[in-house]
Amino acid sequence: MRVEPHDTVEIDLLVNGTARRVAVESRSLLSDVLRHGLGLTGTHVSCEQGGCGACLILLDGEPVTSCTTLAITLDGSAVTTIEGLADDSRHDALRHAFRSRGALQCGFCTPGMFLACAALLDGERPRDRREIRERLTGQQCRCTGYAAVIDAVSDVLADGGTP
Repeated sequence: MRVEPHDTVEIDLLVNGTARRVAVESRSLLSDVLRHGLGLTGTHVSCEQGGCGACLILLDGEPVTSCTTLAITLDGSAVTTIEGLADDSRHDALRHAFRSRGALQCGFCTPGMFLACAALLDGERPRDRREIRERLTGQQCRCTGYAAVIDAVSDVLADGGTP
């Protein structure tokens, strides 16, 4: 089946644990569908090229920039946004570390940065600060200088707790 740029297609997504049927244009980006179609404005958009990480979400558990992902390709996928982690107690230690280390600052990069850190801690854990820094290279922050974020992740790792 050939799909034209303005064709609308319905796709099924599991968004933050809730099954959703969403009508999307074939050219719709996931960030637009989340923000404008579903009202999930915690997914921020900045560079619109996937370079800053503000729009980061988890797609089937893996970090993905939503501003470069065509929604039409995601039929049957699971999407987790920052709103999906709001009541997830598994990440309480990381939330506490972000607050206590001042890793929030202006808050624009925070949703993407938090999701990146949660994914980093949920997967194969980094061995040291250098590895944390390397694995967060896709996230840009103009306020914290990254030290507070790296400190927060290091605190969680040092406590041996869950993210």
